Amino acid sequence: MADLRSAFLNVYSQLKSELLQDPSFEFTDESRQWVDRMLEYNVPGGKLNRGLSVIDSYRLLKEGKELTQDEIFLASALGWCIEWLQAYFLVLDDIMDNSHTRRGQPCWYRVPKVGLIAVNDGVLLRNHIGRILKNHFRGKPYYVDLLDLFNEVEFQTASGQMIDLITTLEGEKDLSKYSLSKHRRIVQYKTAYYSFYLPVACALVMAGENLDNHIDVKNILVDMGIYFQVQDDYLDCFGNPETIGKIGTDIEDFKCSWLVVKALEICNEEQKKVLHENYGIPDPANVAKVKALYNELNLKGVFEEYESTSYEKLVTSIDAHPSKAVQAVLKSFLAKIYKRQK
Repeated sequence: MADLRSAFLNVYSQLKSELLQDPSFEFTDESRQWVDRMLEYNVPGGKLNRGLSVIDSYRLLKEGKELTQDEIFLASALGWCIEWLQAYFLVLDDIMDNSHTRRGQPCWYRVPKVGLIAVNDGVLLRNHIGRILKNHFRGKPYYVDLLDLFNEVEFQTASGQMIDLITTLEGEKDLSKYSLSKHRRIVQYKTAYYSFYLPVACALVMAGENLDNHIDVKNILVDMGIYFQVQDDYLDCFGNPETIGKIGTDIEDFKCSWLVVKALEICNEEQKKVLHENYGIPDPANVAKVKALYNELNLKGVFEEYESTSYEKLVTSIDAHPSKAVQAVLKSFLAKIYKRQK
């Protein structure tokens, strides 16, 4: 795995150096240094799960055939396009959410002398994807399919972000807006398409598949993405901050979390009043009241039940898929997230 990761990072270095020498723009030393520093700060710093899973998935689709150096490079380049897309979303999301830290360092827009230049940096990150695709895939028969795929997923993600933002409008803290179907829609569009479907779709396209023939795969991956986010919502409240690497703030931030939606669904009027009075208030005393209510409603048990039913449903859907190679891809995704603690 470490080898795979370091080979993957080598591809990043090559893609970065191509972008810094892009013939369509005359760089000055100053502008080249800016883009270099911006990329280093925002692109390679995460867990790289989305990017690495393109290579994983492509390898499984090739059913044990040894991949050529060229295939490994191209799958890695597509993986990096997803990491670039992620960086673009996060740079802009952090500004919208007025966040302070990301991946254990200050958000890019909070770095001295960056500020709102980060908005344009986000636009640049998005444009880099098109440059990478053009440099390495322009001659491929599936070039247009890749462009379509990235455009579509970006549109879905931005639309999911919009539902999230208008649902949690400041000054309009209204829990009655929150429901399971609203939670599902936000997660499906904002997270599941780009984090779960996109890496597998990239591998399928590279393997010469037509995505129109794989709607079932898309649906399974979207369900997996929703299951993943419910785990995230659960861990935000009940996870060990040491393990997950961050202190959860969903309650303070008035997030449309699965936990609050579930709580609203099962609580009585008295308990609903407690939620309405305490949810979304950043005072530790209010947060403690919400957590106490979650325990009173046994949300841990409700989550465990959700986790096992979701898992069984996913396994059943995967087993029904006609292709063993596609099954292997989906099972490898599921194995990575089932009962995770972080």
